[in-house]
Amino acid sequence: MTWWNRLSHPGQFVALTRPLVLPLALLTGVLFAVGLWYGLFSSPPEKYMGDTVRIMYVHVPTAWLSQFVYATMAVSALGTLVWRHPMADVSMKAAAPLGAAFTAMALFTGSLWGRPTWGTFWEWDGRMTSTLVLLFIYLGIVALWRAFDDQLRAARVVAVFTLVGAVNIPIIKFSVDWWSTLHQPASVFRADGPTMPGEILTPLFVMFFAFTFLFITLQLAAMHTEVRRRRITTLERRAARGDAR
Repeated sequence: MTWWNRLSHPGQFVALTRPLVLPLALLTGVLFAVGLWYGLFSSPPEKYMGDTVRIMYVHVPTAWLSQFVYATMAVSALGTLVWRHPMADVSMKAAAPLGAAFTAMALFTGSLWGRPTWGTFWEWDGRMTSTLVLLFIYLGIVALWRAFDDQLRAARVVAVFTLVGAVNIPIIKFSVDWWSTLHQPASVFRADGPTMPGEILTPLFVMFFAFTFLFITLQLAAMHTEVRRRRITTLERRAARGDAR
């Protein structure tokens, strides 16, 4: 049996990935401790933004995850529609609330950053507006999952909706290049290298990995919970059919 076939069985998936949750949680905690120490106490104020730059250590990773989580859901949607992988829809359902939370956090911290930097909490520019649309898409997906009792039918509907909504991701990514916007262009992942000094870039990368491992940990835990929930629902339905006879 290949690893792909083993991961397609919910019980095998839980058995293989359950031992990873605690080490990942511990690693996440260590990364957050190091990143917060660097970000709050070790890194210097930025030349123009001063201590406001410290908001970036939360804003940038959560903004990255708002898009990365949706990309994960889009791949899972293909897994549901094309490859019929049994765990793909579980991954989609588990990721949606996490993506909504990271997107909301990115919008909130971006507003806090924008007030002293741009003089306003909110501006209807391309980047901020398309990110707000992404939050609404996430919330719509969460609502769609709750609207169906049949999770297999829900998975197909949600998968189509997710793939249609994926058109917003390149809009978010390239909005600062396509339109005039208050939001600054890319300053970390650039073809000519980052424009930030190392003492600011270091805690940013540590927090970047901390939030990424937080997502992986929560995603696995949520998938395990969803597998158990579906197993309980199946057993309850079998029991109900047995009582009906």
